[in-house]
Amino acid sequence: MKNIVILISGGGSNMAAIVRATERDRWAERFGARIAAVVSNKAEAGGLALAAAHGIATEIVPHKEFPTREAFDEALAKVVDAHSPDLVVLAGFMRILTPGFVERYAGRLVNIHPSLLPAFPGLNTHQRAIDAGCKVAGVTVHQVTTELDHGPILAQAVVPVLPDDTAATLAGRVLAQEHQLYPRAIAGWLADTSRHIRKF
Repeated sequence: MKNIVILISGGGSNMAAIVRATERDRWAERFGARIAAVVSNKAEAGGLALAAAHGIATEIVPHKEFPTREAFDEALAKVVDAHSPDLVVLAGFMRILTPGFVERYAGRLVNIHPSLLPAFPGLNTHQRAIDAGCKVAGVTVHQVTTELDHGPILAQAVVPVLPDDTAATLAGRVLAQEHQLYPRAIAGWLADTSRHIRKF
């Protein structure tokens, strides 16, 4: 069985979309895959309760308890490794990961970003797209590398920018696409057996 570990910091709406897809599309039967655990850096993250309600193991590694980013990432990696991950999925995990953590999971660490990368890496993507006069915006699923919001692109979805859009209205339409694209991109990754090389 291929194990997926999902990292979250908040409500976990993308995680919830992935959980629904695993059940609806029978990932255990089709890909021999399951969500082994959901891990958060915040005990109050709403997504933890949702994961537990679906019978998924949950873990908490509070980042504020660690003196350095490196110390937190090392503790996080130990928790993740306890679930023998084939794929580590960032789903609203609001921490910049150290190079050591990223390299530990090279080729099996993915993220979703609310822009059409390489355009608008970082924060405030929707307002930046509007300010730049973009006619389209969108969402990107990509492999994580040590350079923020870069790495090989696995999938993208395009969303039109409407004349009366605000950052909030555009974000809402992009989020709806995120919930569709992320599960599809992960399913594609699972179906590609050439990717499944564990590195510990």
